[in-house]
Amino acid sequence: MLGRSTGAVLLGIEAHLIEVEADLGTGLPKLATVGLPDTAVREGIDRIRSALKHTKLKLPDGRVTINLAPAEVRKQGSSLDLAMAVALLLADGQITAFDTNSTAIAGELALDGSLRPVRGALSMALAAREAGKRAFLLPAANATEAALVDRLDVVPLTSLADVAAYAKGMRPARPNVDARALLKAAGPADGGVDLAEVRGQAAARRALEIAAAGGHHLLLSGPPGTGKTMLARRLPGILPPLDLDEALEVTRVFSAAGLARGLVTRRPFRAPHHAISFAGLTGGGRQLRPGEISLATHGVLYLDELPEFRRDALEALRQPVEEGSITVVRVHGAVTFPAGFSLVASMNPCPCGHHGSRDSRCGCTPHEIRRYRGRLSGPLLDRFDLMVDVPALDLASLGRSATGESSAAVRERVVAARARQRDRWGSTGPTCNARMRPRELDRCATLDADGRRLLLAAGSRLGLSARGFDRVRRVSRTLADLEGTEAIRAEHVAEALQYRHPELPGTS
Repeated sequence: MLGRSTGAVLLGIEAHLIEVEADLGTGLPKLATVGLPDTAVREGIDRIRSALKHTKLKLPDGRVTINLAPAEVRKQGSSLDLAMAVALLLADGQITAFDTNSTAIAGELALDGSLRPVRGALSMALAAREAGKRAFLLPAANATEAALVDRLDVVPLTSLADVAAYAKGMRPARPNVDARALLKAAGPADGGVDLAEVRGQAAARRALEIAAAGGHHLLLSGPPGTGKTMLARRLPGILPPLDLDEALEVTRVFSAAGLARGLVTRRPFRAPHHAISFAGLTGGGRQLRPGEISLATHGVLYLDELPEFRRDALEALRQPVEEGSITVVRVHGAVTFPAGFSLVASMNPCPCGHHGSRDSRCGCTPHEIRRYRGRLSGPLLDRFDLMVDVPALDLASLGRSATGESSAAVRERVVAARARQRDRWGSTGPTCNARMRPRELDRCATLDADGRRLLLAAGSRLGLSARGFDRVRRVSRTLADLEGTEAIRAEHVAEALQYRHPELPGTS
């Protein structure tokens, strides 16, 4: 007897449908799995054996072979447990056949027959719909996430016994999920903090607004305790809310990492410690999970104490910052993760942090300062659109009440600027000014004669690279959008040039 079902496995954030075949043969009792299963898949046989016993079902006698096709794709994780159990029961006739050709199945079995959630349910549901499946059986804990996919009948199950009931005609209610309503009700991703709480630092606040309006990368440099981290943590609160496509992509990444079981409604803010490993930042591992740069997609990646990070990890940021994605290649596979984030980093001007301060407390030698700055390569620094000095504040000003603009007021301008960019490019263009490609840059960031003369003269004096030259044009485009004008004038170029430094800000 032969039983068939369709399961799903996750590779990176992409799901692949797997054809599961169970063959009952003669011979000594044995249950074998073939088709490049990993340890978790092979251990699923023991989970199935126990789950069948506790569900008043039985393991077939004789030799059982379970084949996972296509055979050349490595099968990882526990999501095939339920599909293998269904194929086994169908082959033995213990459950009546239902339309397995139009049904996808995913779920991890507990020893008592209950179902545990799996990673990547949204990606699996999308893969099932694209393959023409009409129904998707999965654990109830994943049902809300999978229900975000329309034109697919999501069937939430709590145990292996529910599968037998489903085969007999039981149809549990599909979760009712209105993704747009969830996004509308989410509100800003401010984390309960407000930009109005920041004292002084007018230049850094302005740079933060520009970074939010154009999706630009920002480097903050200054002594300890001047508000660099405080500023960075308020950037999500002035960003526009996620739209549906962005929310679905963020949810796929978080689900693949095991961090979400429903729609992610707010822009992520990821702030990994500087001791993070290379794979932790970029992604990878035995099961090729997304790293911090992918978890920050459509949000903010904040790297505090930038020079303290591993050199190889920092250099790995160069390609994702430019392209918005990263391809991770390992011995057992290669996957591409999204990485369209806004990079915000902060650093001290020297090892002790007080170089250039008014009270001259710095005790670092010139060699120590050069060595500290040398931890950051020129190509990496060239990818920051905005470099801002965050100087020490006058202590007398800290006792005064806050007078700065609130996050809500700044966010209103940012949303208006992003709307102008969206109207300019439509649905097929870049998502923000920082993502403009050369053809969009030439079409939408044309400088007038005065602006071009100013940029050429300043670029020669500052030693701008071709990349730096284009980044000034992108920031100028954002400044014009914040002002509500289509034309980029010389004053926009002048302000953009203020954020390009021949050396790190605060280190002169």
